[in-house]
Amino acid sequence: MTDSNAASEAEHFGFGTQIRKSPYFDATVRWGATRFSVYNHMYIPRDFGDPVQNFWNLVNDAILCDVAVERQVEITGPDAAKFTQLLTPRDISQCAVGQCKYVLITNAEGGILNDPVLLRLGDNHFWLSLADNDVLLWAQGVAVNSGLDVTITEPDVSPLQLQGPKSGEIMKALFGDRIESLKYYWSEAATLDGIPLVISRTGWSSELGYELYLRDGSKGDELWEKIMAAGEPFGLTAGHTSTIRRIEGGMLSYHADMDMHTNPFELGLDRLISLDGDTDFIGKQALRDIWNVGVSRKQVGLEISGEPLSGPNTAFWPVLSGCEPVGKVTSAVFSPRLKTNIALAMVAIESATTSNTLQVQTPTGTVEATVVNTPFYDPKKNITKAATGST
Repeated sequence: MTDSNAASEAEHFGFGTQIRKSPYFDATVRWGATRFSVYNHMYIPRDFGDPVQNFWNLVNDAILCDVAVERQVEITGPDAAKFTQLLTPRDISQCAVGQCKYVLITNAEGGILNDPVLLRLGDNHFWLSLADNDVLLWAQGVAVNSGLDVTITEPDVSPLQLQGPKSGEIMKALFGDRIESLKYYWSEAATLDGIPLVISRTGWSSELGYELYLRDGSKGDELWEKIMAAGEPFGLTAGHTSTIRRIEGGMLSYHADMDMHTNPFELGLDRLISLDGDTDFIGKQALRDIWNVGVSRKQVGLEISGEPLSGPNTAFWPVLSGCEPVGKVTSAVFSPRLKTNIALAMVAIESATTSNTLQVQTPTGTVEATVVNTPFYDPKKNITKAATGST
């Protein structure tokens, strides 16, 4: 598509100035983005054509996704480590410089405000790579009353996700063989023809993948085109984060599978909570109380019978046991690989037993569903932990 045609297409989207565009916006339009939604007050491409083909492109080859909406909360200053620990119930005292951690941000009631990836760039230099919620404002508010010497900002940082089994080969084409030494959930600073980056072995796909954090928004278009050119021999396509693959992998989506009224124990994320020892964080007493009492509901996987779903759910579907409401489906989709409808649901603890039969009220009728373990595919996460370049 020519630049003039791309500009003409963009005019039809009706974008205003109150929602921000990413540094890759024009590139995504050139490469076939047809629909967008809003995430962290920014436009994110949600459609590059058939979502099933996007899924197969991801699991067979590689896709490049604009995820600049994953805004960074940057925490610096003499007390940055202590302050960052205050935000999350996960013990980060052993997080090394260059390491990444999946963490939760909790409020005073133990509810989840966000589930970012934490990157430690220095002894007192952290990024929180956010899901869709205003943690920048939360962190700045906490800082005001913390008595700690920290600076909380949103830096000029915009990530891309390069995901799929061939992503390692594409990264080697861009950065050389040294990229093979980058371990899962670690990061390093890099440049690509003078473009400043941080690269991490992370991603929201349940596939082998990388995130490239651009540190100069003016270079967005240039970076996108360099990656696409390097990926052409490997079948790289422009794409969007795959709902099919993330549900297969049991990956959570904020506002869908959790919110501030969800606590970590309901999601089975006990491993991210450090209730013992001297670790201090917001919500510690509330989470200790919840742990002592136990939860009344739990997230489960469901296999839903009936015809293949035409697309992801756009509302929470009631879950019944007999005629009694026991919960809701939070994320549902048809998996072409598993050849069944799969879903994540929050249900009463009494209904959460594996192999239990429940009913789901979909827009087209009530159908049976079976409680199953998650993840639905690759339960031990062997794909994401694989050596660079392998599948």
